[in-house]
Amino acid sequence: MNSKQYLTNNFLIAMPNMQGDDFSKTVTYLCQHDEEGALGLVVNKPHTMKMGDIFNQLAITAVRPEIAEVALFMGGPVQTERGFVLHTPVGDWDSTMQINEHIALTTSKDILEAIAEDKGPEKWLVALGYAGWAAGQLEQEIQRNSWLHDKAEEHIIFEESLEQRWELAAHRIGVDISLMSTESGHC
Repeated sequence: MNSKQYLTNNFLIAMPNMQGDDFSKTVTYLCQHDEEGALGLVVNKPHTMKMGDIFNQLAITAVRPEIAEVALFMGGPVQTERGFVLHTPVGDWDSTMQINEHIALTTSKDILEAIAEDKGPEKWLVALGYAGWAAGQLEQEIQRNSWLHDKAEEHIIFEESLEQRWELAAHRIGVDISLMSTESGHC
């Protein structure tokens, strides 16, 4: 792949044949994709932990109890003990990677403190772990029909119900994924 084909700021939409693994019926937002590999966060798989669990571990107090009740996401199978905040607007946090002009990924405690104080970014989600691919690995998986991909839409990440994100992301490219077979192949 040349640089014009990198998929940063795209959705990876799991094909129906990805059953029974970490990515079954998932939408992964690609935060970074280049010649060295890719990093993304699954944005439709809730975690059993809530924000209050993270706040307790970091000795942070939420100003509103409902903030502590917000569910975390299972961002992917890599470094599942590490937290990632996907948010908009970009802001000025200690450890932030800007993905596009509106969305950033932050890994520093200061953003969690701001969220607890109700002074954080307008839209956010917190994920434990991430999805990662070595150089060329994602491209091979796409060639094996494991993923559909298309430009990401902010409203699907932050506003749509978790249950609908997979189908909405696929529908955006004209695919009714519920009608697709779990079998795939190449001629």
